[in-house]
Amino acid sequence: MTPEAQEGNIFTSSLDFLVNWGRKNSLWPFPYGTACCAIEFMSTETARYDLSRIGSEYVRFTPRQSDVLLVAGTITYKQAPILKRIYEQMAEPRWVIAMGACACSGGFYDCYCTVPGIDHIIPVDVYIGGCPPRPESFFDAMFDLQKKVEDESYMKQRAERLKEQIEDIKRKSKECREDLVLRKNEACEMVSNTVRSKVNDVLDVFPFKKGR
Repeated sequence: MTPEAQEGNIFTSSLDFLVNWGRKNSLWPFPYGTACCAIEFMSTETARYDLSRIGSEYVRFTPRQSDVLLVAGTITYKQAPILKRIYEQMAEPRWVIAMGACACSGGFYDCYCTVPGIDHIIPVDVYIGGCPPRPESFFDAMFDLQKKVEDESYMKQRAERLKEQIEDIKRKSKECREDLVLRKNEACEMVSNTVRSKVNDVLDVFPFKKGR
């Protein structure tokens, strides 16, 4: 095909730009609502605000199909392990939005059972203040997240994740080797003690005199 024929049929760009363009316009949120902020998030799905205009109309209720974890409401210490497990089930790349005062800082009052901000549990990318925040604030947060996604480097993140995975494999291999050595030493010591005990039992029953 001649260059003249290729004109208008080939789009030349960088891989980072293409991937980030697709990601920022198809952010699928997973709402984790526990309080009044979740009600405000429901308003974004109505025709008045129309969440679909930024490509986020597909609200998923499984973390494995979501890009954005939206935490809207109070998180107690009993809920903290559940929230962390949900975050870990999300595929990379993943982002987190803390919506409302309770999710950002634990709320207006210091309570013994409330986590003082979800950033103590999982990393947060965007914070939305308010009690509860308006739907317009949620859209501002999504626009900020889109800018962040647009500036990210796909190849750099991929290399960093690969490096982390390799380091994790090395660490686990080292732990396995150390565990095997420890188990081997324990087994040898157990066998040695058993043999020593049996020999002592035999000597007690059949004492041997010196010189024979």
